[in-house]
Amino acid sequence: GEMAGAFVAVFFLAMFYEGLKIARECLLRKSQVSIRYNSMPVPGPNGTILMETHITVGQQMLSFPHLLQTVLHIIQVVVSYFLMLIFMTYNGYLCIAVAAGAGMGYFFFSWKKAVVVDITEHCH
Repeated sequence: GEMAGAFVAVFFLAMFYEGLKIARECLLRKSQVSIRYNSMPVPGPNGTILMETHITVGQQMLSFPHLLQTVLHIIQVVVSYFLMLIFMTYNGYLCIAVAAGAGMGYFFFSWKKAVVVDITEHCH
């Protein structure tokens, strides 16, 4: 009974980890606070001057969205290390629970995810 309970708990912890990754990504997209358009003159053909426009997206360091992202990042790192330690027990059932939970979490939460590679991901 205890092993079945541990399997279910680890399964849901791995699902929670995947959901947390996607939630952080969505919050980051929503928290981009300032969009500025900067125009600058650029020499064009035949001596003409063209205006080139750049979009600048910024976020303030001392803001609630950034604080929330920081707290969620800490939780994500802690959960990922817990999952790593669980996997490193080399208990076959718990390893299957981590893999199955991560797969199921990805299936449920990542279907709307943009196709962008996150190079800051800790666990993969």
